[in-house]
Amino acid sequence: MNLKLRIIAALVSVLLPFGMVLSGSAKQAVVAKRTVVCSNTRTDDSLINSAIGRSQIGAEIVIDGPCLIDATIKLRGNRAYRGMSRTGTVIRQADDANLPAMMASDAYLDNRPFTGDPISLHSLTLDGNKSHNPDAWDALVLRSWQSTVEDVQIANARRHGLRITNKAANGTALKNTQVNGRIANNYITGSGERGIYIDDSGNAVTDWQLVDNWIASSGSDGIVLANAAGWYVERNHIYGVLGVALRAERLFATSINDNYIEDFRTNGIEVSVQGASSSVISSNRVFGSARAKSAGAHVLVRQVNYGTGNLVVSGNSVVGGGTGIGFAYHVGNGVGLNVASSGNLVQRVESPQEAGARVALTSGI
Repeated sequence: MNLKLRIIAALVSVLLPFGMVLSGSAKQAVVAKRTVVCSNTRTDDSLINSAIGRSQIGAEIVIDGPCLIDATIKLRGNRAYRGMSRTGTVIRQADDANLPAMMASDAYLDNRPFTGDPISLHSLTLDGNKSHNPDAWDALVLRSWQSTVEDVQIANARRHGLRITNKAANGTALKNTQVNGRIANNYITGSGERGIYIDDSGNAVTDWQLVDNWIASSGSDGIVLANAAGWYVERNHIYGVLGVALRAERLFATSINDNYIEDFRTNGIEVSVQGASSSVISSNRVFGSARAKSAGAHVLVRQVNYGTGNLVVSGNSVVGGGTGIGFAYHVGNGVGLNVASSGNLVQRVESPQEAGARVALTSGI
């Protein structure tokens, strides 16, 4: 850097704290980026929240760890949040903080009846420290549409690692929709209950992408979607869970493809289906094991919620540990279920396939 540029840089660093108004590219650079350097003490959440509170729409907040927090970080919409890396920015919940969420959308914390503005979160680790926070809840809670969570590690949440919800902190339900988000390339491990939970009591959280994630060692289920309408659930690796590996309710134009599922306790893929549309379950590898004592179904359609469901089930590979069912189809209170089934492999289970009343199995066209 030449002498002139050094002098300008020095003047900017001195005058900015005193409210100097910049113009042009210098002003844009200040607006676009705020860097928070944590001190690994309980004041770090105040530093981060203060920087977020002062930021403008379009800003990127960069967090340089390690960080220790005992209050929830409020994620304002229309902003990007980035760490230095998964190991460079580790945000840890302090002992006995018992937070309802480590990070959460502003619309969730402010109990708004409408979805929050888009959020982008990248390249950091959230450590829930569940062994020293017995009354804590979730690590990350999203209530913002068109949002992205990518390259994030979430470990040791007391309840759910990542929860995307239509409800605010006080239970207020959304009056509009929360659609078009993307959850990709994250590693979520050691959650007390679910690794990822799509918590939708209405019909708001639809049409997202949940792709290329690793979900390990959940205390109950790996991934649960209370509403899977319009979702792409693809190329996720789920393993070492004590309940259902992947449970997706209300399939409606849903794709569950190319997931690798192993070492689950009850069911591998469990779904319920809406009528009047069609969904696809294809190219999944579902491996039970004697060690995990998998005794349920590897792929289970538990019920049709209304009308007649339509489902394509093709190219899946099921290898059990000597127990359980390969594929099971049931209608429940629905009218019927049409299943186009082809090219599926089933090995080492007690029963390769079962179909209940009003299930029509064909090979398709």
